[in-house]
Amino acid sequence: MTSPLHPRWALACAWALAGGTVGLVLAQTSTAPAPAACQGVQLEPAQLYGQWSLLLWPVDGTRTNPVATGTAHFERHPEFPGSVRGRLSASTSPGQTLLSGDATDGEFQLDESEDGVAISAVWNAFVNPVDCGRRLQGTRRPAEGRPASEVPLNFELSKVPGWQ
Repeated sequence: MTSPLHPRWALACAWALAGGTVGLVLAQTSTAPAPAACQGVQLEPAQLYGQWSLLLWPVDGTRTNPVATGTAHFERHPEFPGSVRGRLSASTSPGQTLLSGDATDGEFQLDESEDGVAISAVWNAFVNPVDCGRRLQGTRRPAEGRPASEVPLNFELSKVPGWQ
């Protein structure tokens, strides 16, 4: 008589058959340390390329009660090879906002522009090596001269699975 598969192993096998190579590793141990490649905080521009999910919440609030959600898509910046350019779609604003920035020395920085000319907000985060560059958390601050009704917000950008 054979014993049934442990639920984590069954999930890992299903994931592996679906093309996920990390499923088996994750199923074997949930407390595995980050791989050596993830120990540094230096992000290469190519690690930022692709689709990211977005949460925005008040500085004095919690991420479980976001004021906006959305997506950001980053590509290679056409004018600055070590930077990214992208578009942001948020639940609080119609259309898309332009983003441009980079990650240097463990710090992630973006400029946001509603019209493609003037900066409307700046985004800053420190790269956490535990997240291997797949999640960025920081603060989005309105640019100088913006209306007082625009307040700083915390943000989280999480890499959408399937994007390398």
